[in-house]
Amino acid sequence: MKMKKVVALGAALGVTLAGIAIAAPANAEPVSNSYVLVGSDTLQDAGNALANGTTLSGSNVRVTAGGNTLGSFDAFGSTAIQTKPNGPFFGRPSGSGDGVKALSRSVDGTAWVKNGLSVNISGQVDIARSSSGPASPNIAGPLLYVPFARDAVSYAYKLGAGVTSAPGIESLTASQLTQIYNGTLTTIGGVTVVPKLPQTGSGTRNFWIGALGVAANPAGVPDAATTTLQENNAGQLTPAANTIQLIPFSAASWIAQSNGATGVNTITGTNVLLGAIGGVAAYTGTGNALVPEATFYASSTFGRDTYVVVENARVEEGNAKFDQGLFDLINPSVAKSLTNFSNSPASSGAVKKKFGFLAPSTQATQRANFQ
Repeated sequence: MKMKKVVALGAALGVTLAGIAIAAPANAEPVSNSYVLVGSDTLQDAGNALANGTTLSGSNVRVTAGGNTLGSFDAFGSTAIQTKPNGPFFGRPSGSGDGVKALSRSVDGTAWVKNGLSVNISGQVDIARSSSGPASPNIAGPLLYVPFARDAVSYAYKLGAGVTSAPGIESLTASQLTQIYNGTLTTIGGVTVVPKLPQTGSGTRNFWIGALGVAANPAGVPDAATTTLQENNAGQLTPAANTIQLIPFSAASWIAQSNGATGVNTITGTNVLLGAIGGVAAYTGTGNALVPEATFYASSTFGRDTYVVVENARVEEGNAKFDQGLFDLINPSVAKSLTNFSNSPASSGAVKKKFGFLAPSTQATQRANFQ
């Protein structure tokens, strides 16, 4: 069924749902006239640029579905979103885990419960952005993970007042990071180090604890189960005097923010730095001309492929639910698809490079169960 073409929402509006006041932000997100993307904060800026159109690569690039625009929704913002014409308002999916869960509820019809709202969101989400692959792949699962780009994760750190130096903090080893998060190493260079994590459901959080081999709520992070810190936001680091805070940070997001590719820069002027794990930097260059360091991105521990996730049946040729428009959006051979990574300035791949991503290590897809 083709969606009716609608005009993007251009003005803020307010509604009340289930006793909760919901106000759209002044810069309101659009109601989609084709397909909807939600989920990962790490992928949202590149996803937004592709959906909304950009000239960052030197050419005008915009991913559409047969000429119809996509709706890409941020991981953070208003309490609830409306994604399609006359669709329900529902709790905003915040992060990779939420994105995949919302897609699952959009397909299986089970109520989506978020931010105090329990809503049937059948057909309201088409694509989830995920900064990590499936925890438990299943070759017969109803979801399909399609490689989007290659990223890597390091740690951002900030010195608190009274700390002028902490030798070693700039190049912690993987072993030291594991000990810090386990709570068995509490000082670096004679200074107390306080590890932090993004909110539960963050793909970057899940990847980081997996890379370090620590528990989901590691002993070194007392508020791990309740934290609401946003991933890839340097402003989230607010160390107390005479301490250092650190948190996992997407290398691609660091590069994109530093280079001015994103609409928001949380790095400049915050005195936050990106560590070089084991002495291997995540990027090369200075100022607003950073590029990924291929060696770090290739790490089997700290490098990661990121994904867009769809319902497998809708992109399986011959299936009764096959959707050509969605198939084209996740087909890497299509120059202006979400998954393309060619070098042409007119391609999606060139745009993603401006956001600090490299080509994924493989084009192999993975299937998985609903979340």
